[in-house]
Amino acid sequence: SVITKDKATIGEILKQHGYATSWFGKNHNTPSFTTSELGPFDQWPSGMGFEYFYGFNGGETNQWVPDLVRDHTRVYPYLNNPYYNLTTDMADDAIRHLKQIHAIDPSKPFFIKYAPGGTHAPHQPTPEWIEKFKGKFSMGWNKLREQIFANQKKLGVIPQDAVLTEWPNDILKRWEDLSAVERKLFERQMEVYAAYLAFTDFEIGRVVQAVQDIGKLDNTLIIYISGDNGGSAEGSPIGTPNEVTFFNGMPSPPVSAQLQRFYDDWGNDKTYAHMAVGWTWAMNTPFKWTKQVPSYFGGTRNGVAISWPSKIKDKGGIRHQFHHVIDIVPTILEAIKIQAPDSVNGIPQKPIEGVSMAYTFDKANADASSKRSTQYFEMMGLQAIYRDGWFAGTKPFKAPWDATAQPPKDIATGLTWELYDLHSDWTQSKDLAAQHPEKLKELQSAFWQEAEKYQVLPLDASAAARLISD
Repeated sequence: SVITKDKATIGEILKQHGYATSWFGKNHNTPSFTTSELGPFDQWPSGMGFEYFYGFNGGETNQWVPDLVRDHTRVYPYLNNPYYNLTTDMADDAIRHLKQIHAIDPSKPFFIKYAPGGTHAPHQPTPEWIEKFKGKFSMGWNKLREQIFANQKKLGVIPQDAVLTEWPNDILKRWEDLSAVERKLFERQMEVYAAYLAFTDFEIGRVVQAVQDIGKLDNTLIIYISGDNGGSAEGSPIGTPNEVTFFNGMPSPPVSAQLQRFYDDWGNDKTYAHMAVGWTWAMNTPFKWTKQVPSYFGGTRNGVAISWPSKIKDKGGIRHQFHHVIDIVPTILEAIKIQAPDSVNGIPQKPIEGVSMAYTFDKANADASSKRSTQYFEMMGLQAIYRDGWFAGTKPFKAPWDATAQPPKDIATGLTWELYDLHSDWTQSKDLAAQHPEKLKELQSAFWQEAEKYQVLPLDASAAARLISD
């Protein structure tokens, strides 16, 4: 959890090139043992090149009563404000900050990292947003999945020959097999989740509108990533009114108890809610699995929208090149014509390991081959590797919502690998490991090379168990 000084952040690089740098929302980078107001602050946003910070240190916070920081000082804007919600407050503060920069020096360029809590748990939108989605999900998660899949093909964001992966009947119930009580509770959970997503998107839109209002949207590069590493499954197969139960290895309350005690409060300040995994799986359509599982795109793949009106002319264009989140920084640097520095504050820098996506901005390169040929994935001992349109990964040894399951004794050799040809199987629907053992062996070897190169070793699958034991 420590970012060493030989790896300067994009905030530090841009600050040294005259940008006003700021960070709003989630900061899950600062080590937990340095998050008090005594610091030290070298691993806080201010120590990583961000001149202004308004957000929370950690993976999540309560949107009604957040553990909120302005720069280095905790603030409590929710006191005596019964209508407070961080999602709106954060947008308000970003807009105020933008206007302040523009008023003081309209010529000064700015960089904003805007990371709202939504839709990470807890799911906490305002009541009027929940009302907008009342009754919208009575069809259930299986039908919703089919609707999403059809819409994706209609929009062209997935290939027309893509196959919808099978529903995991061995671990999750189908909607038609649920009781009326289960359906009522689960429908409410999805209404709140959808409201939280739409609410978050709306507030981000207000910040974008503020850039438009000061006359700078045309020359502003916006990179919008939507997702939580693939949908989160920590809510359990029945959801939970308190997501912290997962991190303590505790089961969710029974459906009947949830319905009786928490149905009307789902999403408000009396719950810390997270939805049932069936909805999570549907939200990852057309892929399978969820966050915590890097072996499938359901655990890693997120939608990205990029806007830069003065430079990107292919409005609404779609790109399918394979890229990774580490490609964002090189993309920004190439776009604004800044070289990655060899030295920052007198400290020699490690090479930046991403690949710029800026070549995809040109419509002429819409179908160009991806400039990223290889990418490893690893989380909690699960392993995967992408290389030139092929993907190999290990099958999960536990469900992501089971925080107490013990890992295999030998995580390096004790897992089963699968193989997918993404050229013809975009959704990872057909395992080809038995048909192409040599290709699988080639990709396994590539994983270990990448794992050693990027300091992934030794593999450790005990993170969840250690969290519970602590």
